[in-house]
Amino acid sequence: MKIIFAGTPDFAVPTLQALIDSAHEIVAVYTQPDRPKGRGQHVTKSPVKCLAEQHHLPVFQPLNLKTENLPQADVMIVAAYGLILPKRILDAPHYGCINVHASLLPRWRGASPIQQAILAGDKDSGVTIMQMDVGLDNGDILLQKKCVIERDDSAQNLHDKIAELGASALIETLNSIDHLKPLKQDESLVTHAPKIQKSDAKINWQKSALEIERQVRGFNPWPIAFCEFKGQPVRIWQATALSEKAHKAPGSIEKHSKEALLVATGDGLLAIKKLQCAGGKAITAIDFINAHKEIENEMAFT
Repeated sequence: MKIIFAGTPDFAVPTLQALIDSAHEIVAVYTQPDRPKGRGQHVTKSPVKCLAEQHHLPVFQPLNLKTENLPQADVMIVAAYGLILPKRILDAPHYGCINVHASLLPRWRGASPIQQAILAGDKDSGVTIMQMDVGLDNGDILLQKKCVIERDDSAQNLHDKIAELGASALIETLNSIDHLKPLKQDESLVTHAPKIQKSDAKINWQKSALEIERQVRGFNPWPIAFCEFKGQPVRIWQATALSEKAHKAPGSIEKHSKEALLVATGDGLLAIKKLQCAGGKAITAIDFINAHKEIENEMAFT
């Protein structure tokens, strides 16, 4: 089968690699243009472009697809490409365009399905291989694979699991594409996953410890849950909710151990294990305690 692949970030790399390793022929790889990245704002290739170039695949990087003429292909595979596909593109290949989406549709349509699944406390997530249509993730379901969300899964952990799951599910789909029965999505079960903003990661200590723990996990590795200490931002990299009752005002340090700072919330205690002060690197709770001897007697976090 002749395939066009469209993807940009790390999530798409396992799927492209699986296609490279398969018997299918990749006739073109589409990815977003090289852009400045990081503190130095160095122009950087996308992870998909890097992999494609390693295997000498033809790479195309249009700003949009409004006037793009695709090479002839049987199907176009899309995994976190980041550009809207016009209807004429969706209809061009024989099997149309097939998307690898990081949720169990119709739950979590949109840009942040992995983060939203963790924030909502979902017990499982997975991948949907979907026939693309005009609209936001509303096409027919071709195949789904489920994975459990573990209690300590961060967005990064879950991202990596689903990316690998998506690669194998996509190959399974292609190998049985003529025998699959597309399934319409139940519109009554739709939930939306909007694009994450940095402000979403601000901790409100009035919330429960469990909600804040999910925030810490869901926003790792970006944008990282944060609060303030003495008027300066502090990023929380790792934390666990405890059912133990809080006795101080939300944000106060109740006590600490070698492993964690126990912080009062609106319901329960949050055990902070790894955090980062402004201008510094991520450190353990005990290192933070050693640097701030007065924390037990003040409202430490706001």
